[in-house]
Amino acid sequence: MIVLGLESATAQVGVAIGGPGGVIVSFHSTRERRHAEALAPAIDFLCRQAGVDLDAIGAVAVDVGPGLFTGLRVGLATGKAIAHALSVPMAGVSSLDLLAFPARITERVVVSAIDARRGEVYHAGYRKEGGGIRRIAEPRVGHPDELAGQLRALGEGCLMVGDGAHRYAHVFGEVDGVEIAYEGFRYPSAESLVELAVAKARRGELVPEREIMPLYLRESYVHEKKREA
Repeated sequence: MIVLGLESATAQVGVAIGGPGGVIVSFHSTRERRHAEALAPAIDFLCRQAGVDLDAIGAVAVDVGPGLFTGLRVGLATGKAIAHALSVPMAGVSSLDLLAFPARITERVVVSAIDARRGEVYHAGYRKEGGGIRRIAEPRVGHPDELAGQLRALGEGCLMVGDGAHRYAHVFGEVDGVEIAYEGFRYPSAESLVELAVAKARRGELVPEREIMPLYLRESYVHEKKREA
């Protein structure tokens, strides 16, 4: 099965194509372009590079969030449209899970933190388990100082990944035992999305496109303003 992975929940947009043998091709960009403008050309480019016709795709994987509202919606809408047109199933994976997955080799607790804007971060905690990683703290949104307090209470070393960890490094860096991962762990990757989708396919966990739902954790700024009015 060939899987098309679309990642657009953060400032980076990514596309990857792969299968049980691994990722074949991938593309990521953090240039100042709207995700809607970058995603479709990237899909077309990668299909040509891989020599794969779009109708050969057997499943579509998307990042369901949390993340930036506009980018998240673009990825979900594009992925659902392709899956519907091809009549293929989908896999949805959290952006926080995608961030933690490449860090599964560490024995320390892994904390994913995504910049949620407005002075907050989306975050979740993980531990290594077997050849993968297991979530030990459910996704939440909160102030960096609150998360720093939770890390102090944890009382053990941890590795922080994500652009939220980098943006508030001055806060998290004050916590003993906390290390901020290097630049390569700043954004979720489409390669990880394909790998996790292939694993879901093996376990029979792919679903129809109508069952893929976004994980927002909070209302958009526009909705909040409407509710307050």
